[in-house]
Formats: sequence, C-alpha cells, structure tokens
Amino acid sequence: MRAQLRVEGANTRLAGPLLHLQRVARARLNDAVRVAGPDRVPRIGRIVALGEHEIIVEVLESTGGLGLADAVVTIEAEPLRFGLGPGLLGRVFDSVGRPLDSGPPLPAQTWLPIDGTPVNPAARELPRDFIETGVTAIDLMNCLVRGQKLPVFSGSGLPHDRLAVQIAQHARLRGVAADEAAGTGFAIVFVGIGVSHDSAEFFRASMEASGALAHTAMFLNLASDPSTQRLLVPRFALTAAEYLAFTEGRHVLVVMTDMTNYCEALREVSSSRGEIPSRKGYPGYMYSDLASLFERAGCLRGRPGTLTQLPLLSMPGDDIGHPIPDLTGYITEGQIVLDRELDRRGIYPPIKVLPSLSRLMDAGIGKGSTHEDHAGLAHQLFAAYARAMRVRLLASVMGEEGLSAAERQYLVFADAFETRVVAQDSPRTLEQSMAAGWEGLRLLPAAELTRLNASQRARYIEQRRDA
Repeated sequence: MRAQLRVEGANTRLAGPLLHLQRVARARLNDAVRVAGPDRVPRIGRIVALGEHEIIVEVLESTGGLGLADAVVTIEAEPLRFGLGPGLLGRVFDSVGRPLDSGPPLPAQTWLPIDGTPVNPAARELPRDFIETGVTAIDLMNCLVRGQKLPVFSGSGLPHDRLAVQIAQHARLRGVAADEAAGTGFAIVFVGIGVSHDSAEFFRASMEASGALAHTAMFLNLASDPSTQRLLVPRFALTAAEYLAFTEGRHVLVVMTDMTNYCEALREVSSSRGEIPSRKGYPGYMYSDLASLFERAGCLRGRPGTLTQLPLLSMPGDDIGHPIPDLTGYITEGQIVLDRELDRRGIYPPIKVLPSLSRLMDAGIGKGSTHEDHAGLAHQLFAAYARAMRVRLLASVMGEEGLSAAERQYLVFADAFETRVVAQDSPRTLEQSMAAGWEGLRLLPAAELTRLNASQRARYIEQRRDA
C-alpha cells in the first residue's frame, strides 16, 4: 500500500466542485483525497481525471471557504472506502455514510470500496424465490424475485415515494423473518437521492412509526447537498447492502428513489468537466454508469445472502423513451409502470398492468414457491384485462349500445379489476391478492377463461358462483 501524499501550493483553478492542481505527485484515477481549507476541516473528494501535467479532483462536499493558496490536498493510497461493521441496521446515514441519527459511528470491522468488487459472471446464480411486497399489482401480476433488479417507472407528481415507503415497510421473503438477529434475516436498505427535507422526514418518520426501521439501513441525500454527493449515496448504500448480504448472510432489498435525480447530477458533473454530451445532454457513459450500480444485485454461488434492487425513477415528461428509463430498461429485468390516468381517478397504487413486466417472474412462482395456481391466475387476469382495454376503446368509438353482452361484461370486469384488484387501501398478503384476482374473474363467463384449466375453473369460478 502506498503512503498518503500531501500536496500544498500546487492548486491552479477551482471551478465549482472541481479543483485543478499541478501533477507534482504520483496519483491514480479514483484515488480518494482529503481537501482542507483554512478551517482545517477535511472535505472528501476523489481524482476524476489525470493529465500529463494536471490532476483534477472532484470535491464531494461544499467548496465554500476554499482558496487556491491555502487549500491542502492529501491523496490517499486507495479509492473511497466505507467502514462497516455490526449495528448497521436501524441507523440513518447521510450521503457518505456518516450518522444522521445522533448515534455513534459504526464500529468498522472491514473497509469496502464503494464502487464494489468485480464479480465473475460464472459465480452468479439465477435469481429465485418470491419476495412479497404487499402490493397486489406486483405480487400477483409482476412479482419481484430474490436477486432481481426491477425498476419502477413513475411520472412527476405521482405517488412513487409513498409506494417506495410502503414496499420498504411490508416487503418480506416468505418464511424468513425480518428481525432475525443473525444468519439469514431479511433486511432493507432504503436510499433517498436528492430528496427534499420534507420527503426525508417522511421517509424516516414512516419507517420508524411502522417498526420497519429496526431492520433497515437508511441513506438520505438531500436536495440541498452538493450534486456530486448524489453520485456517491447509491454507492455507499450498495456497499452497505453487500456487507449485509455477503458478509452477514442476509437477504437484502435495496429501495432507491429517485434515480432521475442521480442521472441529473451525472449530467451536471459531466458538463462541469467539459465532457462531450450525448442524448439530451447526458454523458455517453450513462449506460455503463447505471449498469455499475444495477449489476451489483444478484445471487452469488457459495454466498448465503442475496441482494435485490427496486430502483424508482420519475420519467421526464412521462416519456418512457427518455434516456433514463430507456437505458434502465436495457439493464434491468422488467419494469413496473405508474399511470397518471389511474392516479387522476383516485386509484392507489396507480400501477398500469399491461406495460409492466417482470422477466424473472416464472423463476419465483408456482408450486413449492407461491401457489400452484399463481401462474394460471396471473396469465388469465392479464389476458382478460388486455381484451377489456380493447373493448373499452371500441366502446369509446361506437358506444356501449353496439357491444355484445360478453363485451359489456368485459367493461364491468375492467372497472372491477382496477378498483378492487389494483387499488388497495392496505397491504395484502399473496393469499389476499389471489382471492381478489379470483373474485374479479368471476365477473366473466367461464367459457371466456381460456387461460385456466378445467380444474381451476371448477374450483375457483364455478363452485364459488354456486355457493
């Protein structure tokens, strides 16, 4: 390990968060630095560019009070690391892993690089096992699987923060206790990126009031924090999640909101570096940057714990083709889409079922995992609702009077599906979600339920109607 290098009097320019200095010392890209001004308070930073004669340091805290003549830069021997140890759960941290809850610093037993360590693809196992979120439109129709990365695509003003908190409060791996002290417990890492003070307090108070904070590590990056810290908070949080998963052996769900704020910070920092922009001003490496975060989810062979990600992002202009959701969709295994029209009608959560997708759903449901009839019910609900949407469009053109009796039943089913299955006042277990789904299908003629086998139609549709 190299020794620390102290550099004084070599500063040439300070532009926003970027400090330029002469290359008077040996350094490596991404080395951590400490920048101290006249107050001698160290500010965290890292080396983001190396030239033949210049080093560019990205200061990750406020540069107020720094001057070129009196700023002292100490180059560390290694990249930024996060000191982790027991007692991580139940704590609230800032963007760079410092306690926000008036508690003591973590007793660091290991120091892990915040960018993670490379994973051999051959060491990955297929994500498996159903995670119950308490949200019917997810658990029943597009379920989350342990080790998966499943984003939520929202629009500005839609209740994605409320949904994020609800999932963090009620998510569980069936058969695994959330408060298990050691071994294979279930844990949450909740990350707020660029959130307002009101939202941060809402997150903290909601988790504390529900008791979920006891098995949660929370990282909060405020909108008033330097934009460079928005690039760090998911990395510190994911490093904590990897420690909980692969050192303590827990099954960890990481909920991150809002990844759009992360990408906006990435564009801002890229612009300050003078980099050539790509689509809509975002840097051309945004895909690989997002992949470096999302690909930290998974199941590793020989490791007892797992890491699952549920990132939330708001689509600028409700445009699902915008670079942020577009690139996210290429990296992740599906998406959950929130709908503004459902929200206007007072349906919560306003999840639009048809464009939503979980590509790993089949690996987490079925006999021995959820229920042997789960897949048949989900496929039939999807098919029936898709046809109901076509009938609803037809009715808007020619009126309900021109529809057949069966088509009018589909209109009734569509309203019932949205108001009784998708909409919910409180979290549901999987069994309650399935019961709501069967109840909705009983509004349709049995002959229309072609995705169900004869046994399923007899048990769940015809016998219940007779009763």
